Amino acid sequence: MAEHPAYPVGLRLTGRRVVVLGGGQVAQRRLPALIAAGADVRLVSPDATPSVEAMADAGEITWERRPYAEGDLADAWYALIATSDTEANTAASAEAERHRVWCVRSDDADRATAWTPATGHSEGVTVAVLTTDARHRDPRHTAAIRDAVVEGLRDGTLVAPHRRTRTPGVALVGGGPGDPDLITVRGRRLLAEADVVIADRLGPRDLLAELPPHVEVIDAAKIPYGRFMAQEAINNALIEHAKQGKAVVRLKGGDPFVFGRGMEEAQALAEAGIPCTVVPGISSSISVPGAAGIPVTHRGVAHEFTVVSGHVAPDDERSLVDWPSLAKLTGTLVILMGVDKIGSIAETLVAHGRSPETPVALVQEGTTAAQRRVDATLATVAETVVAREVRPPAVIVVGEVVGVGVGPHGTA
Repeated sequence: MAEHPAYPVGLRLTGRRVVVLGGGQVAQRRLPALIAAGADVRLVSPDATPSVEAMADAGEITWERRPYAEGDLADAWYALIATSDTEANTAASAEAERHRVWCVRSDDADRATAWTPATGHSEGVTVAVLTTDARHRDPRHTAAIRDAVVEGLRDGTLVAPHRRTRTPGVALVGGGPGDPDLITVRGRRLLAEADVVIADRLGPRDLLAELPPHVEVIDAAKIPYGRFMAQEAINNALIEHAKQGKAVVRLKGGDPFVFGRGMEEAQALAEAGIPCTVVPGISSSISVPGAAGIPVTHRGVAHEFTVVSGHVAPDDERSLVDWPSLAKLTGTLVILMGVDKIGSIAETLVAHGRSPETPVALVQEGTTAAQRRVDATLATVAETVVAREVRPPAVIVVGEVVGVGVGPHGTA
């Protein structure tokens, strides 16, 4: 008899009994979705993985610590059979057939009455992928198709124009350290929805090239501000475009709230009554050292790291940084925006107790194709910056972790 394709359907399991036989890795992967669906999950298994046991301890499932017994599926609407006992699986599958319970078998898909699709989720949409050829079922293939569809939905490339979603107001999006692949999924989706993007110089510029032609891209550095301060002019531009009913994205480098003035913009939007969505980004303070093979913490070397802005010199009366206290710390010091002040910063740290031989690494254009790393010490960093022509943007790492990192290809 010819093999027919499976009939896809969505099961509404809220409050309905689902029986899971076996508490191993298969159950561990499938249980969260069953719990999220509101199912009354009954696990029958003499043992379970720690993660499955935690679900039982939290009351998310009912666990009967014993092997399968005849009658376990009598009240079930759906069953997942995933034990290591083939005879028990066969008996349970036969019971499911007698009671007309749809049954998934992890050990023998051909004898199952239901298959679990490769599923993914994006903004209220569930994507489920099943193979149509029972003779060539390949979970990796269906998972790859699912991932491609979900990614397209998340980044907006698969959203039909007439179904284009919009996030009202302004989204403050952290673009990450520079590599366009390091923006968050949500940030990329919001960019795909935008009518207007107001971008910082340090934002991931390659992402702007992917935007549709109708999107207005504004360079924040070139907003005319006349009698306004530059930041006030940016705030006004965000408010004006949002009041015109446009979906506005403020694309910032790193994270909006890490030396990004994101809160100033959020406050201005709140005062104007404009809805504001904040999308965190990967901060360059951690990611750029990591991309250069430097861990900001390391067992036995550094138990803390401190991130500080270096745009104001230590002897400047505007400085809010307690540099003498930082000099007494033994952990890692990460300095952002400090290339042109690193000489006075290093001098201050040494004057207040940090060893002049403390390793220093400067990572320029981190995570991009132009990334370069320059090493020095506190005693030599000022002259090294000049001799090696280090230019912003660069992240500066001070501490012993500089010497325990690995190279870009995983070599020490």
